Amino acid sequence: MKKVIIIGGGAAGYFTAINAKENNPDLDITILEKGKDVLQKVKISGGGRCNVTHACFIPKDLIEFYPRGKKELLGPFHQFMTGDTFEWFEERGVPLKIEADNRVFPEANTSQAIIDCFQNAVDKLGIKVLTNCGVNSVYQQDNKWIINTKNQNFEADKVVIAAGSSKKVWELCETLDHSIVAPVPSLFTFNINDKRLVDLLGTSVPNATVKIVNTKLEASGPLLITHWGMSGPAVLKLSAFGARVLADKKYQYNVQVNWLSRPTDKVLNVLLNLKKKEPRKTVVLKSPFTEISKRLWERFVIAAEIRINQNWADLNNAQLEHLANQLTKGVFNANGRTTFKDEFVTAGGIDLKEINFKRFESKKHKNLFFVGEVLNIDAVTGGFNFQNAWTGGYICAQAIIEN
Repeated sequence: MKKVIIIGGGAAGYFTAINAKENNPDLDITILEKGKDVLQKVKISGGGRCNVTHACFIPKDLIEFYPRGKKELLGPFHQFMTGDTFEWFEERGVPLKIEADNRVFPEANTSQAIIDCFQNAVDKLGIKVLTNCGVNSVYQQDNKWIINTKNQNFEADKVVIAAGSSKKVWELCETLDHSIVAPVPSLFTFNINDKRLVDLLGTSVPNATVKIVNTKLEASGPLLITHWGMSGPAVLKLSAFGARVLADKKYQYNVQVNWLSRPTDKVLNVLLNLKKKEPRKTVVLKSPFTEISKRLWERFVIAAEIRINQNWADLNNAQLEHLANQLTKGVFNANGRTTFKDEFVTAGGIDLKEINFKRFESKKHKNLFFVGEVLNIDAVTGGFNFQNAWTGGYICAQAIIEN
């Protein structure tokens, strides 16, 4: 009987184990989990609802959400894609739903539905899950893998490392001659202390365009003002694609925001038209842009050096241009970052050049596989990191059941 050891009790590890055992019941599969609890990241993801995947069904479109791993995932996504994820969970009694922003969640609206699905499957299939079983070393001996833990040693024919982004796991991979791309935070918000944003916690705009000054980095989408600065999908996407650039800048840089995602000249024309139509209206009380809240509009008016009691008729061209620039070219100084501690994602991991993505197998060692965040693959928010776990786990499982 072939023995398989899976290091890591997360989503990718469970998915690999279940798919392999379902297709080859004769496999002896054991999952080794460092802590006392399993599937904790699944539990807290998506605010406790588990953002399973994203409703993007074309591989060449889906890869665009991966700052790292884009090229490598194109082939795998042709083998196991978003639609396959829907089918996989629904066949096991967990129907999924697509929300307005295309994120996908269990219809039950709780991550426990995914956890129960996995735990029921491993129990039914006889997959062993050992907790408090951190791995100290992995090495080959007489064509077998020896996995050393604090309490005992394991012998295996095949090893899957699915332990996520962990310094200790990466150090373990280095002992197996694999190169590690140094990890840096990938999803984080911008720490900005600016009087235009003070006390506007929770204020948002539906579609802003955010740029990092003096770089090519740019992203659009909803933007949220928080007590520490700026967040929301636009900022998180920018942080993911700019992870290494912003780390090199030591998280000190200037951010240019177009709060309306409209050209400056068109915004200026709207302001000029309002001046003609509503000349006696007080500027601070009359905004032509419904997507900008009253309080945020007031901050831009003040920043444009327009008096609180000034009417539209009293504005000169320089003031109108200044206001248009505040709305479309406002520059904010970022100094630091705030990461999501519970859903922490890193850019970094095993160098992708060392992996055969037709099998998710090491190019350096036969029967050594890697899936999930241990690889230098990461995505923006929205269920994409889980889709990488499902795709990698499925393809790895197919490789494991081969002789």
